[in-house]
Amino acid sequence: MDSLKHSPYILIMSELVDARGLLCPLPVLRLRKRMSLLKSGEEITLLADDPAAVIDVPHFCSEAGHNLLHSSEEDGAQRYVLRKA
Repeated sequence: MDSLKHSPYILIMSELVDARGLLCPLPVLRLRKRMSLLKSGEEITLLADDPAAVIDVPHFCSEAGHNLLHSSEEDGAQRYVLRKA
């Protein structure tokens, strides 16, 4: 553990919303609720397997002014990383 003190790498933790198994509009509603607790500039990750999320999440970001930093597919679900405006 002492070696971590001098490590040149910084671990950035992100909030995680696991919305797998939920259908529209629940993934975005859960995301919005958790994001309301974050400070501007903080990041959050959403995992969703609802096919509508590929439309809903970018639309939510556009409407609310948040930044969609990254999206990818992993294990049958989409992973979205957002930064609160």
